[in-house]
Amino acid sequence: MFLSSVTNLYAIIISVVAAAGAILFAWYRIRLTGGITSIIKELKTNKTSRIESGESKIPNELSGAINDRFDDNSNYIAQLQKQIKDLQMQVRLSQGQKRNTEAIIYGIRDAVIVVDEFDKLLMANEAAGKLFNFDYKNSQHKPVSELLGGENAGTGKNEFVNFLCHSREGKVRHIRREIEFSNEGRPGIFDCIVSCVYGEQERVCGVVAVLHDITREKEVSQLKTDFVNHVSHELKTPLASISAYSEMLVDGEANDEQTRKEFYAVIQSQAERLNRLIEDILNTSRIESGLIKIEKKPVSLTILIEQQLQMIRGYAEEKDIKIIGQKPIVFDQVYADKDMISQVIVNLLSNAVKYTPRGGTIKIGTEVDETAGLARVSITDTGVGIPKDEIEHVFDKFYRVDANKKQAKGTGLGLNLVKQIVEKAHNGRVFVTSEPGVGSTFGFELPLATAETVNA
Repeated sequence: MFLSSVTNLYAIIISVVAAAGAILFAWYRIRLTGGITSIIKELKTNKTSRIESGESKIPNELSGAINDRFDDNSNYIAQLQKQIKDLQMQVRLSQGQKRNTEAIIYGIRDAVIVVDEFDKLLMANEAAGKLFNFDYKNSQHKPVSELLGGENAGTGKNEFVNFLCHSREGKVRHIRREIEFSNEGRPGIFDCIVSCVYGEQERVCGVVAVLHDITREKEVSQLKTDFVNHVSHELKTPLASISAYSEMLVDGEANDEQTRKEFYAVIQSQAERLNRLIEDILNTSRIESGLIKIEKKPVSLTILIEQQLQMIRGYAEEKDIKIIGQKPIVFDQVYADKDMISQVIVNLLSNAVKYTPRGGTIKIGTEVDETAGLARVSITDTGVGIPKDEIEHVFDKFYRVDANKKQAKGTGLGLNLVKQIVEKAHNGRVFVTSEPGVGSTFGFELPLATAETVNA
């Protein structure tokens, strides 16, 4: 409403100034001309009588009468000049307000579009120009249906044009609607608020539309919903097992010591699974929120990998899987949090063992690129592999490859935690290559420790 009122005010003030100036000068001219004419008529009338009487002071009287008339009109001129100055001051103030208003609108990140009562563009900002792909500075007074809509505009943009043009038909001052259309080549959802501007006799004289991009908000909301659903599902499975076996023990269904030990083992394994799930969720949440404390020090990747191999070898031997270690490297120190990188290594190793069939092979390699200042760790297996169309999703939260779900159990958080630790906490990079039936290579890159960090 403010924008339309300011625009109307500019037009009114400029018209008033022009009209007032013309009227005042015309009135002054008529008055001056009429005054002098009346003086001359009066002098002509008196001339005859004075000549007859022998008087001849007409020049002096004419000069005095004209001077008196000019003195009278000088007061009117002063008043007119004062009024003109006041009007000029008002115009300058209005122009300043117009510039400030335009600066505010052009600086708003949301798209803003203002149209008049005939659905022609009055004003738009840069965000609106980008969104609808038109020249927002040189498109005033053009129909919005031509600027924003059309056959090639798309369903969403044409929907917005119809919404904008028909908003004045109702009696509601503010209307809100969510509209989905393409923004810079990608689908986007926009919260569109249209406000009608009313003039005299409550007649709509313009419409202001503000479009706020809520695509990210919608995505975050959906992610939260999916997260809660996944967590609920993952928690139910171990809890159900623990509850079921606990009830059987209480009911005395385990009559012998061997059966009880089996029940205890199931309860213990499910409790450990539940604990791992909770720890992964908490760690992921802490890293994403920046609340986790990261203690970076120069650490040797060779030492960390060897420590985790000692933990995983027993699991690999049960499946008759051969693990080929890395070759020693002179300098492979990275500036990292020891415990977090250890968790990355053990997660990748355990994944490799889980998805490699009996009798397979796992190879660990470490490379140092001194030119790029990076250390690279890769873990290659001869496992089941990952389909090409699913590789890009393997680091997503709770994502598990459908074809491999029967191969091993999991929560779908391990690889996501690896990505969070490497990329968000250490400014590194994770990577994966895979071929179904041949195997996969998972790995990560970390910045090498510099001389300053080593000596610190």
